[in-house]
Amino acid sequence: MNKIVREHYPVENLPADLREGLTEGSTVRVVVEVDGIKTDEPKRRSVKQTLEHLEKLRQGRVPDTDVAEAVSRIRALRDEWED
Repeated sequence: MNKIVREHYPVENLPADLREGLTEGSTVRVVVEVDGIKTDEPKRRSVKQTLEHLEKLRQGRVPDTDVAEAVSRIRALRDEWED
């Protein structure tokens, strides 16, 4: 983040040019922001790029278990508890 906020900052700690017109002994709120720097916005993708990205994700995932394999695993776990 490119923003700094200080609440209740003593006027005495400010540079001389910023103290002008402020009462000695009082406090101020100081906000410092960097100019010219873009915030971290997500990169816009085209439809083609999005589809390519989804395809890469799909290729990298573990294939789903078919029903027969799932039933077999569940029965094996159940049988462990029955023994």
